[in-house]
Amino acid sequence: MAASCGNDDDSDTSSDAPATEAPTAAATEEPAAPVESRSINVAIVGNPQMEDIASLTPSLFTAQTGIEVNYTFLEEQTLREIVTRDVGAGGEQFDVVMIGMFESPQFGANGWLYDLNDFAADTPEWNVDDIIPAVRGGLSYEGGLYAAPFYAESSFVMYRQDVIDAAGLTMPDAPTWDELADIARTIDSDEMAGICLRGKPGWGDLGAAFTTVLNTFGGTWWLANADGSIGAAQVDQPEFREALEFYVALINDAGQDDAANASFNECLSLYQNGQVAMWYDATVAAGILEADDSPVKGLNGFALAPTKVTDASGWLWAWALAIPQNSSDPDTAWEYVSWATSEDYINAAGESLPGGWAAVPPGTRESTYANPNYQAAAQAFAQKTLDAMLAAPIDNPGTTPRPGLPGVQYVGVPEFQDVGTRCTEQFSAAIAGSISVDSALSACQDIASEVSS
Repeated sequence: MAASCGNDDDSDTSSDAPATEAPTAAATEEPAAPVESRSINVAIVGNPQMEDIASLTPSLFTAQTGIEVNYTFLEEQTLREIVTRDVGAGGEQFDVVMIGMFESPQFGANGWLYDLNDFAADTPEWNVDDIIPAVRGGLSYEGGLYAAPFYAESSFVMYRQDVIDAAGLTMPDAPTWDELADIARTIDSDEMAGICLRGKPGWGDLGAAFTTVLNTFGGTWWLANADGSIGAAQVDQPEFREALEFYVALINDAGQDDAANASFNECLSLYQNGQVAMWYDATVAAGILEADDSPVKGLNGFALAPTKVTDASGWLWAWALAIPQNSSDPDTAWEYVSWATSEDYINAAGESLPGGWAAVPPGTRESTYANPNYQAAAQAFAQKTLDAMLAAPIDNPGTTPRPGLPGVQYVGVPEFQDVGTRCTEQFSAAIAGSISVDSALSACQDIASEVSS
């Protein structure tokens, strides 16, 4: 899937005036310099925010720069696998890749990406200091900024306020998982599921949502050795079992149909279509639900990510654009990246998108939250998004130290990509009822132990 257009200058700048005649003003003007035709290949996640920028790229970027942008849209798990393989192997398939807080510091440490601070120093209008500090820090390694955030998010509960009210219930501003589960089971019906939760395999799909539950239940994937390396696997511990049993039971009791194949996009569709009453997922969804063209605009409430034994549990993430070291044209790649992640793009999107200002990329720039247009359109969720991001326990997400770099919904070690994906295949099968929770835990303990030291 691609979005591109050219900007050819077809004007006739020649003059047929005889040499003996005085040249006209038009004939003596310098010919207009044609816009240089260039192109880049960009790998991005297939979700509504990225579909938005692809639709705006021809008119807002290509027409101004002559740079054709060839987008490749991929599902989250597929994107992560392809980008990690291509960038890690020094491939030249993409000039720009979309990655997140898991990959950015690791890829940066490996020398796989350009440090964007070097480009930003020559592009003061990009205003790197406008980026929300927690987001900038999560995409950095030892002072180097290795990806520019397109949007950033935490996780929270989105719910149909009218449905909750009709049931005579009250949603706490900061619910526990037990409270949320009680509400979900109470409002669940044949017409509308009580809650939508991710069940599709993938460390960033089911793995993201489940790991926040695991953290706040007091569990962890591995212990951390004194040097920060991976210690003993903890999947066989009681806290891990309790978290998985709770998650599977809640989906089976009050969750959506075909949950084992559902992640962000599927839950978004179900919620917008009135098929689920609550949804625990990324805060970025709030702008889609409250957009001008949303069928559920004005019907929604928002609450912080549920907890159990920790004070907070919401994740912290940014989908961000990075330039691989093997990009064929890093300067052109930066021209695109700096546009796509700029305040100018956010302002243009607010005026151009069918969803209006509520649908612009959130969570990245302080200027967005100071913009009166955004304040008005995002009044229902803007501050709650910031509150969730600020509360995200990125440095201490659970009750025990974890190996690797900071992270909430993932463990910041390269091994987690494979382990998290293989284990969530087991967990998804347990959600579908094809294997037992016991079997899933046993298989995952063996998988996680393969990388323990």
